[in-house]
This record gives sequence, C-alpha cells and structure tokens, in this order.
Amino acid sequence: MSPQPAEDHHLASRIETAIEEGPVGLAEPGPVAGLGREREDPAAGRPGLWARWRAWARSRFGKDVATSTTDEPVARTAGRPEVARVQTAAGTEAAVGTGPSTVVLGPVLPGRPEAKRPLPTLGVEAEVDGPPCPVCGTTNPPGRRFCRRCATPLQDGTAITTASRRRRSRRGDTSKWLRRLAALLAVAALVLAGIVFYPNAVELFEDLRDRLAKPAPIAPARTAATAEVPGHPAAAAVDGLSNRYWGAPAVGDAVEFTFDQPFRLLSVVVHSGASAQPEQFREQARPTAADLMVTSSGGVTRTIAVALNDQPGPQRTDTGISDVVAVRLVVKSAAGLGAGRHVALGEVEFFRRS
Repeated sequence: MSPQPAEDHHLASRIETAIEEGPVGLAEPGPVAGLGREREDPAAGRPGLWARWRAWARSRFGKDVATSTTDEPVARTAGRPEVARVQTAAGTEAAVGTGPSTVVLGPVLPGRPEAKRPLPTLGVEAEVDGPPCPVCGTTNPPGRRFCRRCATPLQDGTAITTASRRRRSRRGDTSKWLRRLAALLAVAALVLAGIVFYPNAVELFEDLRDRLAKPAPIAPARTAATAEVPGHPAAAAVDGLSNRYWGAPAVGDAVEFTFDQPFRLLSVVVHSGASAQPEQFREQARPTAADLMVTSSGGVTRTIAVALNDQPGPQRTDTGISDVVAVRLVVKSAAGLGAGRHVALGEVEFFRRS
C-alpha cells in the first residue's frame, strides 16, 4: 500500500486524540430528567459514537490510529473493546467485528458498468447482380441512375454497354488522327516558311560560314582597264608589288578583273596611291571613293560603294557574295588631282573562303 499523505496523517492524529478524550460536544449529555438515561461510559464495554469514529478511521487509513501515536494514548485505550456497531436497514444495531480489521460503513455502491469498445470490422461488400459502371467497374442494381461507388451517371439506369465502349474507343482513334493531322500541318507550315524565307536563311548560313572560315587570296585570270597611263598598265594593280600601280587618266575610269571559276568572294583589299612609302604616296592623285560591281555566274551584278581613306596601307571591304566570276572597280572621286597628275591605284587583292 502506498504511504498516506501528510495531511491524512495529521487528520488521523486529530481523530485519535478526539477518540481518546471521548466524544466531546457530540456525545449524549448527562442524565436527563424524565428519561433516566445516563452518559455512556467508554470503559463500560458499550461502544458508542467514539467506537464508530475509530472504526471509520481504521477503514479510512487501514490501521488503528491509536497505535500510530505515542504510547500514552495506547495505554489509555488498551481496555476498550475494538467493536464497531452500525445501523442496519431494519433500524437495529449490529456488531461489525472485533479486533484490528477494516470496516466499511454504509452500503457499497455497485461499480459503474464499463462499456465494451467496438472492434473494427472489415466491410464486406454485398454482391450485386447488375451491369458494371463504365468508369470504376462496380456492379450496380438494375434501374440505378448513378454508380453507387463513383456516382458516374448511368444510361437509363444501366451502365454503358460494350458497344458504347467501342464508340468511345473510336472517338479515341479520331483524336489520334486529329493529332496526326495537326503535326502534318505544323510540318507543312515549316516547309512553307522555309520556301518563303529560303534566300534570307541561305544568306545567314553563308554569312556564318564566312565568319568561321579562314580567308585565302585568289588572283584574277585577266585584267583590263577602260583607260591607263603609259607605263602604268592595269595588270600592275594585281602583280603583288606595292611600288607599281595602275594609272587612271581621270575620274570615272574603271578596271575589270575576271576569274576562271566561280567562288565565294569574302572581301576586297584596296591599296591607294603610287607607293606604300609615305614620301612617295602623295606624288600622284589618290582615289577616295569607288564602286565595286560584282558579277555572279548567273549574270546578276551587285554594286558596293567603297569609301577610301587618303592614307597608305590596305583598306578592306567585306562582300560575302557567292559564285563571283568578275569584279569591276570604278573610280568615283580622287584627292590631289592637278595638272600633269593622274589617279594611282597601287594594288587590289581578292579573298575567298578557304
């Protein structure tokens, strides 16, 4: 048994003291006139209220409170019979017991019934003989309008038949054909866009190849001029020497370069002046503007305006033209013209894709 709390021990001590001193204030008074009844003597062997208190203390604390205190109260109550009397239902007193025992006063209430906890049970689905649901496959009773499991609407109280499923599969095939048709239309649109934008696409592709390729020089097969100064022929413009030049008598003269095989012309480099040396550069007039007329193998000619700086050294012009077979250079303006002076074009170089 677990030890009693300190408050319970204190209460037991108080009850034991009250029992030893007798039922003060609660005991029956002295002799009453006309009744002939005397006060109950605790030592006379007739237990009264104090005995019932003592029995209650033993039932409450599980021991005799007189034995848990000092020796003096035990000696004072050693001669008292340990008998408890209780009031029965018939109105008489009855001895509960003698000796150290636990006494329960009054009727004992029955225990509160404890309800049994429900045990989980597995739901057993009743078998139904009827058409299945077209979505979940659950069988439904005939005449039902909605599936009892997924609430899918049923046709006239029955599930969709096999023929309906076949029609649905056909619809699925139709959607597949629609997807294929959409893909075909997309491919056709791409092809049409390629046809419409093919020239621009080819130019962009060739331009990318030009940027990635390494330029290589190419020499013309034939050179001819509309006019030339004696001692300064047109062939001197493509001989690879910077101290020889083609002399044009006036502005508007042109020189033409012809090639044996069509090629991709990446750029044209022009050296103006009579020489690359600064002291000899200004001895003659120098071209400051010219037109490059590039002819392809198909007979198409493109004209590119070229602006030249009045200084010695190479000056490059990017072209990016395919299937070139001839290039014509026309002098449009010159610097340093005067009496007895002519236009000097030192060198012209052509570069193709390597």
